[in-house]
Amino acid sequence: LCRLPAQHRTLHVPTASCDNGTMSRSRPNILVTGTPGVGKTTFCEALASATGLKHLEVSKMVREEKLYREWDDEMDCSIFDEEMVGDHVEPLLEAGGNVIDFHSSAWVDDSWFDLVVILRADTNTLWSRLEKRHYPEAKVKQNVEAEIFQSCLEEVREVFEESSAPQWEIQHDTAEQMEEALGRVQDFIRNYQPR
Repeated sequence: LCRLPAQHRTLHVPTASCDNGTMSRSRPNILVTGTPGVGKTTFCEALASATGLKHLEVSKMVREEKLYREWDDEMDCSIFDEEMVGDHVEPLLEAGGNVIDFHSSAWVDDSWFDLVVILRADTNTLWSRLEKRHYPEAKVKQNVEAEIFQSCLEEVREVFEESSAPQWEIQHDTAEQMEEALGRVQDFIRNYQPR
């Protein structure tokens, strides 16, 4: 999935909120983001299985619900529409209890989430994972460069600059690192207190 260039994007304005401007929920919403290939879906599936949170795979929604207006033939991906994605996902988050999996955070409102996990991967690990997906070499290079330049991390820092939601940067190269990270997030969920 690709994203529309900034000049073509429309910011989504949330509609559902409480008096304090944040959604009321008894269980947390967690955003898991990172460069394609860092293991977001694997991590979210394991977290959902262990905690009962609902896993919402946004890239799958974009494809299935056609939440895009353009297709990039060179990279063989849709150019998702932030407003369409936001409008589709926002109602799903109102009650809480979700783990959202997507490479971009530019389309979200910071009040939708109680924790943000930015998964990272070593560039050699990432390259290998993307090759196994049979990505074209140009797409592999683009994603590895995005990881080198910390594009997803910087995007989260910008979107959540004024948010009280913790932002955890987590290395995800090995099964051991994933287990440790899952335990840390499960502790967060157990101790969650609505804001």
